[in-house]
Amino acid sequence: MGRKGNNRITRINEEVKHELSYIIRNLKDPRVPALTSVIDIDVTTDLKHCKIYISVLGTDEEVEAAKEGLKHSSGFIRRELASRLNLRNTPELHFVMDHSIEYGIKMSKLIDDVNHPN
Repeated sequence: MGRKGNNRITRINEEVKHELSYIIRNLKDPRVPALTSVIDIDVTTDLKHCKIYISVLGTDEEVEAAKEGLKHSSGFIRRELASRLNLRNTPELHFVMDHSIEYGIKMSKLIDDVNHPN
């Protein structure tokens, strides 16, 4: 595919990310906390699969619970996505936990501790 195909996938990624953020934020599953963020999306060019990078602020147990909650709700999330987007295929959803924000907060705290010791 040429440049036009890349623009199409980029546009689809942004649209899917926006819709998934809304859907996940409004999930009723108590295992998925309010501080669950969609960090990035990677939809394959054939629109069959979508890797969703998720960040959850909380303990390891809360992160695991959120992952299970998202996995359990994936059918509902996929149906909601299909009803909100006009795509030929609705991709299969694969949730991946992204710890980069958590890592950044930890590093920032360590830097602050070094710069301002008690």
